[in-house]
Amino acid sequence: MLNPSLKRIFLPGIILQSVLIGGGYATGREIVEYGAKFGASGWVCGLAIFFGFSLMSFLSIEACRQWQVYDYKSLLKRMIGPAWVAYEIVYLLLAILIIAVMASAAGEILHTTLGFSRWVGVLLIVVLVGFLNYKGEEVIAKLETLGTIALFAAYILFAVVVFADRGEAIGNVFENWRTDYLPRPAGMGLLIWTGLLYVGYNLAVYPAAFFTFKGVHHVRESLLAAVISGLLMTVPWFLTYFAILAYYPDAGVLAATVPWLQILQSYHPALVIVFGIVVGWTLVETATGMIHAFISRVETEIQARQQAPLKKAVKALISTAALVASLLLAQVGIIDLVAKGYEIMAYAMMAVFGVPLVLYSKRLLLH
Repeated sequence: MLNPSLKRIFLPGIILQSVLIGGGYATGREIVEYGAKFGASGWVCGLAIFFGFSLMSFLSIEACRQWQVYDYKSLLKRMIGPAWVAYEIVYLLLAILIIAVMASAAGEILHTTLGFSRWVGVLLIVVLVGFLNYKGEEVIAKLETLGTIALFAAYILFAVVVFADRGEAIGNVFENWRTDYLPRPAGMGLLIWTGLLYVGYNLAVYPAAFFTFKGVHHVRESLLAAVISGLLMTVPWFLTYFAILAYYPDAGVLAATVPWLQILQSYHPALVIVFGIVVGWTLVETATGMIHAFISRVETEIQARQQAPLKKAVKALISTAALVASLLLAQVGIIDLVAKGYEIMAYAMMAVFGVPLVLYSKRLLLH
């Protein structure tokens, strides 16, 4: 067990990573689009991601600490006033997009491993997410805890296996500075901005960790907690990045809908089974958590205004509408959803959360 002082600075990062890992790392497609496609230069994206996550963590912690508010709504009202509703709209759209990516990935995994139609995986995700939202918070909480531990352990296992087998190939990419997957090398500005876009679409994870900021009492603790958060949130990115570089510039991996699955095909079948189970579990967990979080926030707002809980029929309607929208969106395909959809959502999240946080935190820090 961590002592209280260590717990204060480690807990924010642990929670942030657990929320991030499903939508941010599960398939490996995200890492290709936000770094690995640049080959040897991609580490710059990773460095920008680390600094971006660390900065957003520090500013979030300090804003909550100095204003003494530890829920997203109170913080957003301080920053953007009545426009806080825009955050909810962006969050719901992002949730629908992430569920579509998760469903598309599940379809690909079941198709590749068991030969099922891709629609089987898509429909399975949608049904499970709907069922778990019906079962409620206790079941969802257990899923999130076990799923996060299992996925992070699996990631370390997968990375160690690839590094041990193809470490020389990774070194060769850097030794010869290979960036030839793309038509022309990327400039420093594009590399940094790509990393910041990755941070941008993942800004939705921060409100989930606001409750952990209550234990932070000083600026130096905020800084330590922020750096640790940045490290914990970026380590899985680098593990996946280096694993993909072991096959660079093989289009069979870099153009795959689920790169991790393609990589593991050449290893023992047990690894593919483990990947399918653990990642499938995580996909369900992430999609469930995002819908549940949105419904909970709507319910809180309704209770504050009408002094009455949200009816189950309304909850079911919200969940069904989001899942049907995700089901339709999943037809676009995971590659286009990650490449184009995530970029659009990154700009939206920056507008409603990132930029206001930077502007208002500047005032706080100056005072």
